Amino acid sequence: MYVTVRDRPGGAASAGGRVATTVLLLGTVSLLTDVSSEMVASVLPLYLTAVVGLSPVAYGFLDGIYQGVSAFLRIAGGYAGDRAGYPKWVAVLGYGTSAVSRIVMPAATGFGAITAVVTADRLGKGLRTAPRDALIAEASDPAVLGRAFGVHRALDTIGAALGPLVAFALLAAVPGGYDSIFVVSFAFAVAGLAVLVLFVPNLRTAAGTARVGLRRVAREVGGRRLRRPLVAAGLLGLVTVGDGFLYLALQDRDDFAGRWFPLLYVGTNVAYLALAVPLGRLADRLGRARVLVAGHGALLACYCLAALPAGGAGLTLVVLLLLGVFYAATDGVLPALVSRLVPDGTRGTGIASAQTVVALARFASSLMFGVLWGVTGPTTALMLFAVALALVAPLAWRLLR
Repeated sequence: MYVTVRDRPGGAASAGGRVATTVLLLGTVSLLTDVSSEMVASVLPLYLTAVVGLSPVAYGFLDGIYQGVSAFLRIAGGYAGDRAGYPKWVAVLGYGTSAVSRIVMPAATGFGAITAVVTADRLGKGLRTAPRDALIAEASDPAVLGRAFGVHRALDTIGAALGPLVAFALLAAVPGGYDSIFVVSFAFAVAGLAVLVLFVPNLRTAAGTARVGLRRVAREVGGRRLRRPLVAAGLLGLVTVGDGFLYLALQDRDDFAGRWFPLLYVGTNVAYLALAVPLGRLADRLGRARVLVAGHGALLACYCLAALPAGGAGLTLVVLLLLGVFYAATDGVLPALVSRLVPDGTRGTGIASAQTVVALARFASSLMFGVLWGVTGPTTALMLFAVALALVAPLAWRLLR
């Protein structure tokens, strides 16, 4: 990985395919924030089902909120960053909102209170994501956008891998000490926010040189170039099962996943970390749409393996590896793809539109999968989603091609 000594005026990286310093700083912010968020996320499915006692349908509702409620602020965050021309401060507000939700979590004891805290956390994520990605795109050479997003996602994933390890260590030291997880999580979130405020440059994006009106935004987002990718992203999101459900299905099948539940997230994130940059570079070289759809092929294999009646450590590790491949091939590739389909002045809003479609689709997916799990059990639910994904993937490829 090569790093420029400084960014060029306007925030773009120097020639030669190097990754801008701004991207690395934003990656550090995401690393610290993901230690915080994944500490909570890695214990939340088990905590809500085993400790709080939620049913699969109720957990599906909360998982849907975790996956999709951020959609309600993604476009607003992207538009606010585009409108002002300085997306950093919109991102600061989003990161700050999520940080506050961590310290409030220990006081949330009922289903309604937990729902409110999870909603606040995800709304903060929705507000910050598009402005942050707009900063990455602004600071990067268009020819290496896939690599830039891959480097950012790799740093993000280091945090996502460390978070469950910290949570596991805390629970080993203090069995049942979920409150300690929430407090330490808050400390990491504050550290990430400090890096963003103190060190990330307040880049003026291309949108800042002209007024970006709602009419122009609507025209660009609803335009022909972006319409087909948004439909494809929505269709794929509808057949994407959340991590928590996959891990609960593995736990339901064998003791290995049950004993090491928080560390399942680590396995996925380590695979993601190893593959984010290589697959980002591959997307730049072979085509982002091609890599995006191929990543969903890895997800299809996850469904089939997780639905098998018997597993064990080896098969569980293969599922985690394939899930990491899926995220490495899609998470950074989608914004890289969309960012080149809209003018610079509406880049943040364009990225946010794609992320909003995916988040809303995954919200619906979690609700559907939770109901299917409750009615048919995890194995049948996974196989039904596998069939749906096998049917949707070729259609998404045609739309993206």
